[in-house]
Amino acid sequence: MTRSRARRLSTRSAAAGILLTGLLAAPASAREDKPGETAGTVARTAGDARFEPGPCPRTPEPLAVLEGARCGTLTVPENRSEPDSRTITLGVAIVAAAAAGKPQPDPIVWLAGGPGDDAVGEAKMAIDGGLNRDRDVIFMSQRGTYSADPALTCRIVDEFNARVVGLVYDAPATERRHVEATRSCRGHLVERGADLAAYNDIESAADYADLRRTLNIRQWNVFGISYGTHLALVYMRDHPQGIRSVGIDGILPPSTAGSALTWSSARQGFDGLFKACAEQPACNRRYPDLSATFERLVRDLEAKPVTTTVTPPGSPNPVKVVLDGGALVNWLSFATHLAPGVPRSLDELARGDPRRVAEQWAGGRINPRTFGRTSHGLAYGVFCREWVPYESEAEALRGGLAAFPAFPRSVLAQAPQLTFLRSDCAAWDLPAAPRSIRDVTRSDIPTLALSGGFDSQTGAGNGPYVARTLPRATVVTVPYEPHVVFATSKCAQSITVSFFDAPTAPDTGCLKDLKPPAFEIAP
Repeated sequence: MTRSRARRLSTRSAAAGILLTGLLAAPASAREDKPGETAGTVARTAGDARFEPGPCPRTPEPLAVLEGARCGTLTVPENRSEPDSRTITLGVAIVAAAAAGKPQPDPIVWLAGGPGDDAVGEAKMAIDGGLNRDRDVIFMSQRGTYSADPALTCRIVDEFNARVVGLVYDAPATERRHVEATRSCRGHLVERGADLAAYNDIESAADYADLRRTLNIRQWNVFGISYGTHLALVYMRDHPQGIRSVGIDGILPPSTAGSALTWSSARQGFDGLFKACAEQPACNRRYPDLSATFERLVRDLEAKPVTTTVTPPGSPNPVKVVLDGGALVNWLSFATHLAPGVPRSLDELARGDPRRVAEQWAGGRINPRTFGRTSHGLAYGVFCREWVPYESEAEALRGGLAAFPAFPRSVLAQAPQLTFLRSDCAAWDLPAAPRSIRDVTRSDIPTLALSGGFDSQTGAGNGPYVARTLPRATVVTVPYEPHVVFATSKCAQSITVSFFDAPTAPDTGCLKDLKPPAFEIAP
């Protein structure tokens, strides 16, 4: 569920500022220091892990929110099951609580989306949302991500994903080229010495457990977004010690993650948006039965793709764009972040004008500044070890049919967000993770399960699902919001901050004042 693509559509300003060097220190009342020592100002070891104070992690652009941050690196074994494993380093940054005086003793650790996004690069989103109001917030790059060493990024995959906008999205020829890029990425990473099987949730969860111990933090809180919720649920299951509370936003349960779930999520998010339009008289009059219009467009475009040329915002040159049924499904999976304009975009496409859809579809993929930021090594480590081995092709297809029975078979064969994943994983060639990775998380740790009513990437139904085995969970669906409500909703931010103050009784009063978006009404 690559959070980076959605972020480019909705929160482009999430990476701006300045990067400075500092020292990492835990809140004083959460430390377990020896006399005369200050946590984070000296190197610390816990088991095979070691924290070293040092420069702040690199980010694609300077981040002002990291000015004055206390930073360093965590060194851990690449593969804990191999006695002679090499070590890897993970970048760490802590942003101090904003409130004057003594901060709360239990900091918040942020788990990034993806798989493959870097937590340090998401610091602006966290701080802009007020997460550090009275608690320090800790960011650590997950293994293989941009500010880790090694960083398992592959520009060749990003560059191919940009070229896809000019190809028939789900054609066999596109699949062959897609898998070639994946295979080249794998070869490049193996040549650099990466143990690809070591990039997964089990190892990443152990990294966070090691970070807490090396910083001598007695107790902290966890907040994960998108794929970070998947990791959070594994972490609280495998290493519950020292976790006070867990917030998860844009929920991806490890027990059900896969193609069928993405189809279900798409159905929920699309229906939420279409229903909101139908409930507004002006939108309903101008764009009646949007769901039927969308499904007809998917069938028509799959039978006869449309080719156009557009110049997306920020692009110096025109770009060829091909829209088929699969491209339209994937466009809408992310366009719910631009909900007010979706009915108009679909209507214009139905009337023969594909420009708005084409500009948005291309704009989210072709920006070269985004190349080389995503850890495909971590992404395929999760997908190919934890998802694909535990979902058959038939199960994936049944999930698509259940959600969209009228879609063509060629569209249903490639789940939204996970196009050609089964072929990619055959090329990635990793053994399956232990079956326990698919176990549900059972825990009495207080949990906030946040979802958006327009979330077409991780549907709102995932909140009640995970809460079945989390007896102290509070389930909140923020209406009219897309994937990762913390990034877009002041109400969600307020609920989240209140949750960390009172994990069994967050203040959800702002929900009653929320109103649907005012949809664009074209002449």
